[in-house]
Amino acid sequence: MLLTVSGPPGSGKSTTAHGLADAFGLDHVSGGDIFRELAAELDLTPLEFNKLAEEDEEIDLDLDRRLREIATEEDDIVLESRLAGWLAGEHADFRIWLDAPLDVRAARIADREDKSEKQAATETRARAGSEAQRYEEYYGIDITDLTIYDLSINTARWNPDDVLAMLTTAVENYEPDSDEGKYPITGVTYDF
Repeated sequence: MLLTVSGPPGSGKSTTAHGLADAFGLDHVSGGDIFRELAAELDLTPLEFNKLAEEDEEIDLDLDRRLREIATEEDDIVLESRLAGWLAGEHADFRIWLDAPLDVRAARIADREDKSEKQAATETRARAGSEAQRYEEYYGIDITDLTIYDLSINTARWNPDDVLAMLTTAVENYEPDSDEGKYPITGVTYDF
C-alpha cells in the first residue's frame, strides 16, 4: 500500500504520516526531513535553502526525483511531502491533503522551531510563494489544485488523534474491487 500525505508547512503532515505508518505497519519517507537535512548540511535555514533552490533548480529536481523513484519503485510506505500526491500519481492508493489556516500553521511552526509566530507566518508565506512558482515552472503543477486528492482535511478543526482516526477508517474501508478509479493526473511533466 502506498499512501501520500501532502500539504503546506505546519499542516500536520509529519504527525499524520507517522501515525499512518504506525497504524498500517508501513515505512515513512519524509521529503521535508530530506530537505531540512540538505539545508542543515549547508548550514542554512529551510527558507534560505528555498531561496537557494530558486537559483539552483537542481536542488528541487534532485529531491523530487528521489521521491518519484520511491513512489514508483517501493510499496508499503507513507510518502510525505508537499508534492507527494503529484509525484506518486497513479501509484498511490490514497492521496491525502492536509491544511490549516496560516495563523494556526504559523503557531505550530513557531512552537517546534522556537521562533515567533509573526516570523513563522512571514517565512511560511514567503516559502509557499517560492515553492508554488517553482512547481509551476518545473512541472506545470498548480499546487492549489486539490482535485487529485482522495481526502482533504482541515487539521485545525480536529486534534491529531481525530485526524488520524478519520484517515485510518477511510484506508481500512477501502475496497479495491469496487474502486471506480483514481482522479487522473494530466498536464504534468517530470523532466528531472
